[in-house]
Amino acid sequence: FQGGEGTEEIVMSDPFGGVYKKLVLKDDKLIGACLYGDTSDGSWYFKLLRDGRSIADIREKLMFGESNIGDTGHEGHSKAATMPDEAEVCGCNGVTKGTICKAIREKGLFTLDEVKKHTKASASCGSCTGLVEQILMFTAGGDYSAAPGKKAVCGCTDASHQDVRDAIREQKYLTHAQVYAGLGWRTSDGCATCRPAVNYYLISTWPKEARDDPQSRFVNERSHANIQKDGTYSVIPRMWGGHTTPDELRRIADAADKYKIPTVKVTGGQRIDLLGVKKEDLPGVWKDIGMPSGFAYGKSLRTVKTCVGSEWCRFGTQDSTQMGKDIEHALWAMYSPHKVKIAVSGCPRNCAEAGIKDVGVIGVDSGWEIYVGGNGGIKTEVAQFLVKVKTAAEVMEYTGAFLALYRTEAWYLERTVHYIARVGLDHVKKRILDDAEGRRALWEHLQFALDGEPDPWFESVQASVDVRQFVPVAEVPA
Repeated sequence: FQGGEGTEEIVMSDPFGGVYKKLVLKDDKLIGACLYGDTSDGSWYFKLLRDGRSIADIREKLMFGESNIGDTGHEGHSKAATMPDEAEVCGCNGVTKGTICKAIREKGLFTLDEVKKHTKASASCGSCTGLVEQILMFTAGGDYSAAPGKKAVCGCTDASHQDVRDAIREQKYLTHAQVYAGLGWRTSDGCATCRPAVNYYLISTWPKEARDDPQSRFVNERSHANIQKDGTYSVIPRMWGGHTTPDELRRIADAADKYKIPTVKVTGGQRIDLLGVKKEDLPGVWKDIGMPSGFAYGKSLRTVKTCVGSEWCRFGTQDSTQMGKDIEHALWAMYSPHKVKIAVSGCPRNCAEAGIKDVGVIGVDSGWEIYVGGNGGIKTEVAQFLVKVKTAAEVMEYTGAFLALYRTEAWYLERTVHYIARVGLDHVKKRILDDAEGRRALWEHLQFALDGEPDPWFESVQASVDVRQFVPVAEVPA
């Protein structure tokens, strides 16, 4: 996706409309594509990429999609009509065109949400949404109900995520009830989709004033552990910058033996995962290991991955381990629209893989380079360069300001890569680089929001953890 020597790039960006397209060409062949907002031609671009066919004859219209290339493409028909039934539409869930068409005809589906519910197509990463809508339009015909231009948070309201954010800030709503009443919610108590979003918008907009509602969080965040497929839980304690001690390792080993925890695994984020913990044992495990919550279960800061840096490595230019520890200590209790992963590498060799993290910090001889918006998930995205700074204090300020901006502007469940694609990197640079006073204010506001945040594993009352959930229900004799 980054291109390189001998490649050409065709880019279309509409930040206001939320559309970004980038095509990478080499020797008159498509070798890479990045689509955000409008992904309707994704499967066609993928076919061109896979087949390795020359695009010389359609180059001028390539960016505008298959529907704009005349007889060399669909010959006047909808792309959905030309696809065979066995063609895979949704790669995340393995859904074919035939499965979607069958569900539409047999179940009488007329909206995208109905197709998602019955087939799971477009229900994961969303990159196939445009194509699913084309299939729906082609199959349902005049009964097709197009999705509104402004996407509502859920079926309880017509308000978008931005509408909710703006209303909470402008009207100073502090409770769910105020939001539902003020924005005309059709349900009195919301639903499983809107409640977590509204809860996040309230506590992130008005920290110290709006109260967190644990019942509006997902089960993992209520239990402060990750539920597994068999109903047990995983426990991942925080290890600052991937650093641990012999005493911590002994306590982890003793807890694994005491509670008969079947699996102990090292994670990709340089932490240790205890898998197979019974729910009633969670408080005991937390107490015995005596380490802070790793928040591996939440929409929050997960890990700050580091290499050994200049302290040990002969190639290291900066002390990446200490830098990572400092960042993690400052941000460890941060809730956010989605999970946040950070990495700090001590030199450009980038052993901590900072290039695919939400925030990546790379040490160079003259200071630090900061990258933002990387993602190693379903669709790998390389982080974009934000700024080069000289001191560790500047790393903290710029990193904190960016995450503060993300916390206050991103929509719930929107990763940093999608947030940046929606608002544009220029907007981020304007707020973080061009406005020094605003940058400091963002960082200070984030520090204010995080100051005094309790550790849910050890301060259950302050963190509003309902400890009754860990008490096993007594068996009633027949």
